[in-house]
Amino acid sequence: MQIRPCIDIHNGKVKQIIGSTLRDRSGGAEGTASENFVADKDASWYASVYKEMALPGGHIILLNSVKEEKAYRADLDQAVGALAAFPGGMQIGGGITAETAKSFLDAGASHVIVTSYVFRDGRLDREALERMLRAVGRKRLVLDLSCRKREDGSYAVVTDRWQKFTSYTICEENLDRLSDRCDEFLIHAADVEGKRAGVETELVRMIGAWQKRSGFPVTYAGGVHSFSDLDLIGGLSCGRMDVTVGSALSLFGGDLDLAGLKRKAQAMGAR
Repeated sequence: MQIRPCIDIHNGKVKQIIGSTLRDRSGGAEGTASENFVADKDASWYASVYKEMALPGGHIILLNSVKEEKAYRADLDQAVGALAAFPGGMQIGGGITAETAKSFLDAGASHVIVTSYVFRDGRLDREALERMLRAVGRKRLVLDLSCRKREDGSYAVVTDRWQKFTSYTICEENLDRLSDRCDEFLIHAADVEGKRAGVETELVRMIGAWQKRSGFPVTYAGGVHSFSDLDLIGGLSCGRMDVTVGSALSLFGGDLDLAGLKRKAQAMGAR
């Protein structure tokens, strides 16, 4: 288990939000969200902290839609600064296409992260996935399978800043299918993202069981608010699943110390 740090950028500011409240705005206006924390420091400061603490493999997420042109450009400026502060140390996602992906790698990203580009009209677009693979290669691609729970109890991938459900469910068969098309998975449990009220246990149990069999790298995010959450995630994945902690971190106004979390994760055993 490793702690994967995060930098979420919205309307040009580093923020922690409640994921299920994120909404796009039309006509180029800034999007809206319920905020837990708005930083007075820029993204490069956070990236420098993560570099100094030797915490690679975290993710930068641009939360605005590319259609919110002014806000997305502001997000992008912040993100480029963060990549420069920790070259090769962070992944990046948000509005990335096969045409733009290489520019993010050239700017210092270790990987690009995609969801909406490869999940379109409620389904997996295999042609789009192959275009992305041709653009960056499997070893530099992270598939974001962030999901929400449906009425039937299954978890479905959601796109467009977690606003639109797809028909693609998180299950062992689908994880098997996609694991040879990317380097790792990032999975936000969007229903609990930013709420600091505990993880999505059923989802963690399912992914953890698959990880025990496959050994494939997965980073889970959503609801982590205590050290006991790391115990739960580690136990359900034999210490294989990596974890992102956002709103609960003292860096973002919460109570958990990042250095303490790092020590705890290391004690539980690296992947």
